[in-house]
Amino acid sequence: MGFLEELRALFPPGRLLTKEAELVPYESDALTAYRRRPLAVVLPERKEEVVEAVRLCYRHGVPFVARGSGTSLSGGSLPVEGGLVIALNRMNRILRLDPKARIAVVEPGVVNLEVSRQAAPFGLYYAPDPSSQPISTIGGNVAFNSGGAHCLKYGMTAGHVLALEVVTPQGEVVRLGGEGLETVGPDLHGFFVGTEGLLGVALEITLRLLPKPEAYHTLLAAYGSLEAAGNAVSQVIRSGLLPGAMEIMDRLAIEAAEAAVKAGYPRVEALLIVELEGPKEEVEEEAKLLAQVIKESGALEVRVAQSEAERQAIWKGRKAAFSAVGRLSPDYIVQDGVVPRSRLGEALKEIERLSQEYGLRVANVFHAGDGNLHPLVLYDGKKPGELERAEELAGEILKLCVRLGGSLTGEHGIGVEKKEYMPKMFAPEDLLAMERVKEALDPQGLANRGKVLPGHGQGPHLGEVYA
Repeated sequence: MGFLEELRALFPPGRLLTKEAELVPYESDALTAYRRRPLAVVLPERKEEVVEAVRLCYRHGVPFVARGSGTSLSGGSLPVEGGLVIALNRMNRILRLDPKARIAVVEPGVVNLEVSRQAAPFGLYYAPDPSSQPISTIGGNVAFNSGGAHCLKYGMTAGHVLALEVVTPQGEVVRLGGEGLETVGPDLHGFFVGTEGLLGVALEITLRLLPKPEAYHTLLAAYGSLEAAGNAVSQVIRSGLLPGAMEIMDRLAIEAAEAAVKAGYPRVEALLIVELEGPKEEVEEEAKLLAQVIKESGALEVRVAQSEAERQAIWKGRKAAFSAVGRLSPDYIVQDGVVPRSRLGEALKEIERLSQEYGLRVANVFHAGDGNLHPLVLYDGKKPGELERAEELAGEILKLCVRLGGSLTGEHGIGVEKKEYMPKMFAPEDLLAMERVKEALDPQGLANRGKVLPGHGQGPHLGEVYA
């Protein structure tokens, strides 16, 4: 029996997609300049179906990609041509929520924000908050070790995953980690988080929940230059404050957010959002120090949210910034390199210079607290040569991040977009070690083939589409 025939025996009609029109929505992720058409897409509803699909791929030597909502911005959930897409959105159940133990056991298709919604009646929430949290799934967050605005204080996804049930590329089901914060032996569940689907598919995920902060203090400061806003971030951290979040938006991002959601932002060159959170008395004292630091940083205007509605309005514009940029340009490439906080102003100044050199606009909106940049290179793919120029500019920004002592990615992952830049950051010995781990756990190279590791698999060229 052939591969497709065996799939049909596993999945009923409607949950096995093979027709051209059915496959088109799965050809790319949120980085739509990359496209590949899979052989088929399956829609499992139980973990046993995922396991059987992976085992079938292993027997037939068919590569596979696990996919959630497809919000990856690095081509990480791009299909492998001729391979299988395992779409996990229907596995969206919260299997257990234990408020006493402060944990939630979820399937990989559960949407990030839904965990906090279900935990809210118990005064708990799930801390990692990527901008895509109303859409992105926990399985995808695990694959890319997603962060978000509040990762400055609370850390990335890896710090909030306690345990995983995983099916390996060879079809073996394993459990990693446990329900406690401390486990015996190697941190295997932590090792799995952020591997971008190269080592298997998560079937169940045990998450750590936190008590909701008692109080918030959300401040919006306006600056006359992007560099001044970047330098203000270093001043806040130098003061000893550890805000829950610090975000920066430049003039282009502000313009886009205003057009999209009318957040009421001042029209300036740069905005800094700082949010303090914690016990009420602590936040009140920290707010006094923050006010003094922001005043000394040369802010042109300062606003403080006086209600939850005003706080949400400030965040609404920031959370909408990525998609809103589509109002300014028909196409854009978003990067997510990281630089040390102390060199943030320097990095932003150089990005501005590169923008002028390449004749392309760059909108900046990013997690300033941990130096995780998100420059959006705007271009028009219909104009000859603009895509290539945008790619080159995006590459220069990545090389700048590494040169300043940072990294290629903070949370979007390497995927196919950044894999050829890996030798800029890692020595040959480092890359060889990664390859040996991949080959030991996936000798046929089936799981998310062609991602992350340079030279592995035939990754597509940016902009390639099917005729």
